[in-house]
Amino acid sequence: MKRSLQQIAEAVEARLQGDGSVEVEGVASIGSASKHDLVFVEEEKYLLRALQSGAGAVIAGEFAATSSGKPMLISRHPKLSFARAARFLRDGTGSDGGVHPTSVVHSSTRLAAGVVVGEYGVIGADTEIGEGTRIGPGCAIAQGVKIGRDCKIYPRVTIYAGTTLGDRVIVHAGAVLGSDGFGYVRDPKSGRYEKFPQVGRLVIEDDVEIGANSTIDRGALDETRIGQGTKIDNLVHIGHNCRLGQNVVIAAQTGLSGSIVIENEVVLGGQVGIGEHARIEEGVMLGGQGGVLPNKVLRGKGVAFWGTPAQPVREYLKQLAALARLGKKR
Repeated sequence: MKRSLQQIAEAVEARLQGDGSVEVEGVASIGSASKHDLVFVEEEKYLLRALQSGAGAVIAGEFAATSSGKPMLISRHPKLSFARAARFLRDGTGSDGGVHPTSVVHSSTRLAAGVVVGEYGVIGADTEIGEGTRIGPGCAIAQGVKIGRDCKIYPRVTIYAGTTLGDRVIVHAGAVLGSDGFGYVRDPKSGRYEKFPQVGRLVIEDDVEIGANSTIDRGALDETRIGQGTKIDNLVHIGHNCRLGQNVVIAAQTGLSGSIVIENEVVLGGQVGIGEHARIEEGVMLGGQGGVLPNKVLRGKGVAFWGTPAQPVREYLKQLAALARLGKKR
């Protein structure tokens, strides 16, 4: 959808410099931009390249305030303004809604205005879907699920009963939400494992994004909860009864066992593994392939941990250096 630079400047709180009536309809890299695109520059050394590109306008920092040749949007945080501009342009491209004729939607389901259900979707009884939400092709949404407004559910997502999604949640293709946790009780007499009840629920708060083929289990008896603004990469597993705070970031192939608490603003690198009942306190950063043993606590806002068992990076590197020296002596 085309938007004027004046509209974009107001939406992203940037200062307009030049012709505000110029319209753009998308975003692009400097190398591939056309006259209908917006580009951004964070460092002055790339400004000339942006001005010489085919872009219709540029978002840049204060260093570009005296530049000419293209309309400019001056921002303290050009990359952030660029991301917001991209969303502003994209959000204007929605349709009036509708259910594809190949989809099966139960008569008791409540679809708000502007909801789109793609091809071959299946939506169970007593489900509620909020205004402007888009359900992609092949999705399976079970009975009693609640999905907020302006969500994007990509193709072949499966959402089990007892799951609630807030507003503006994005779920990428192949994700499974609300499946049973991995909980069993062993019969000491027979040696057999019998399934422990998995009857809790999953709550995903506003502005969460969940990557492709990730899985989040429901609570066993209570709930699993993903806090507002949390971003989860592809191929992540979150076990039952986990509670994640706000603005947590989790990179690909990370695995969380059951009953883990991850507090606000935690960052987990790729392939991290965390044992059951562990707690990662606010602001901790855990590097790729880091491991946390069951029942352990990591604390220290802004402190980076690494290794298995995880420890502050400086200590871990000292130990590696000591091992290297020992190896040379031998």
